Amino acid sequence: MSILVNKNTKVLVQGLTGKTGTFHTEQALAYYGTQMVGGIHPKKGGENWTGSKGESLPIFATVAEAKEKTGADASVIYVPPAGAADAIIEAIDAEISFITCITEGIPVMDMVRVKAKLDKSKSRLLGPNCPGILTPEECKIGIMPGSIFRKGSVGIVSRSGTLTYEAVFQTSNEGLGQTTAVGIGGDPVKGTEFIDVLEMFLADEATTSIIMIGEIGGAAEEEAAQFLIDEAKKGRKKPMAGFIAGRTAPKGRTMGHAGAVVSGGKGDAESKIEAMEAAGIKVSPSPARLGKTLVEVLKG
Repeated sequence: MSILVNKNTKVLVQGLTGKTGTFHTEQALAYYGTQMVGGIHPKKGGENWTGSKGESLPIFATVAEAKEKTGADASVIYVPPAGAADAIIEAIDAEISFITCITEGIPVMDMVRVKAKLDKSKSRLLGPNCPGILTPEECKIGIMPGSIFRKGSVGIVSRSGTLTYEAVFQTSNEGLGQTTAVGIGGDPVKGTEFIDVLEMFLADEATTSIIMIGEIGGAAEEEAAQFLIDEAKKGRKKPMAGFIAGRTAPKGRTMGHAGAVVSGGKGDAESKIEAMEAAGIKVSPSPARLGKTLVEVLKG
């Protein structure tokens, strides 16, 4: 099993004809035949996109038309920041079930507008400013390098793109593999939070352990820790390892992601680590030991 995406997921690409969209669509098609079924461009509807190896996809003028013609249930957005919010909203209006937005640098107020629309919709948004999602040997949406993945038992959820890859690489090397890896992104306003993904991993029988990677700033990690404590009281608990990025960041300064702001004694690494440990998560001393830390947890 897996969460959110599998071999049957049909994916549209908003921003397919650009350099980034083209490159990552080629990568997705090459990854176990991820079902990329079409692209969107308001001025190129009726044309075809052709990849560097002769791959071909139809281009539609609107997401609604593309969904009707292809039966797509997911979309991935590689649209530049100025137009990305409108691209998300178009996908929401077309009732695409699962939307992934890779775009970095979307204005916060644009995302506030998107979030208000999203909360009243049938859609789920992953991102923005995220690496996407990958279920090994089934479906790759976004920019994660498929070569480091192995089918297995670990669910990975992370705010950091590069540390998502690090956790994947290490769990592959340790022989554990992954069920699904989810990069939720680090922006302050986003579609999917830790709790959403943890809920799905706890419910997924194939996911027998979890890695959660947070960052300084905000309260998402503390909220997730409380969620895990509450779920454990109901008998729902799985072995977990974790890490908090940005431990050395000075308070009051933005570090990396727009959401990584520490102020007023909240959101710092110490408070997050304390909360995670209270929830039964073994926090790794460094990102280089994430895989080994999870193995230690599993061995008891």
